[in-house]
Amino acid sequence: MNVPDRPRAPALHAALFADPAAHSLSPQMHRAAFAHAGIDGDYTARRVLAAELPEAVAGLRQPGNLGANLSLPHKQAVLALLDELTPAARAIGAVNTIVHKDGRLRGDNTDAPGFLAALADADAPTGGLSVVLGAGGAARAAVYALRGAGHEVLIVNRTHARAQALAAELGGRAAWPETAPWSAVTLLVNASSAGLDVPQDSPLAIFPALDPRALVYDMVYRPAETCLLREARVAGLRAENGLGMLAHQAQLAFAAWTGADVPVAVFLEALRGAGGDPP
Repeated sequence: MNVPDRPRAPALHAALFADPAAHSLSPQMHRAAFAHAGIDGDYTARRVLAAELPEAVAGLRQPGNLGANLSLPHKQAVLALLDELTPAARAIGAVNTIVHKDGRLRGDNTDAPGFLAALADADAPTGGLSVVLGAGGAARAAVYALRGAGHEVLIVNRTHARAQALAAELGGRAAWPETAPWSAVTLLVNASSAGLDVPQDSPLAIFPALDPRALVYDMVYRPAETCLLREARVAGLRAENGLGMLAHQAQLAFAAWTGADVPVAVFLEALRGAGGDPP
């Protein structure tokens, strides 16, 4: 009796560590990139609880593991578990990409350059005032990127003290929602999972006050049209979700793991095929 051969496991592997992780489109992107580059590799999304993070990261030191991506809630907690950090990751204080080489783990942050590349694709205004909503790992990358590109940045967060702490570290200014100069804002970035929280009946009441040139950019990509983006369009503003940023940061992470320069179009096409269509 012939026994069918078991499928051979890919030689190389990368993963996403997040909680939750089931919603992620990263496996579709990176599997498409492996195929495009002709590399025998695979990528999985793995739910990792906070208490499980040290063990999950330690497992990346095994041969065949290229590294991992990190999403909520691990981007800052992982810092102490790594051997080294790139200058950008150290300055931002958050890691979204771990690169494994010869048993050592290096933390990098591809969110910041991926974010700027996505803004360029969206033809975002380069003048005026930028507002970042949030003060977590994604917000840190956004503030770092915008400040590096010469933007004037205000940070608005539900906990004002966290916004102040972030501004003290990376530059910019913390602002209360009710006192921010919304009419001067040409770029509004939601880098929080909760979105904008202001004391009006509707947290979106500030949209009519924004500069008509303003771009509203929501780093969230699922759902494709968040309430924030929908209401921005109702107010006549341009609005983009985080799909472009997701693709650009993934391209940079894949290059760091493999050395392969896969076009960002490959990542975007995989996202669209997986149901990540832009709004």
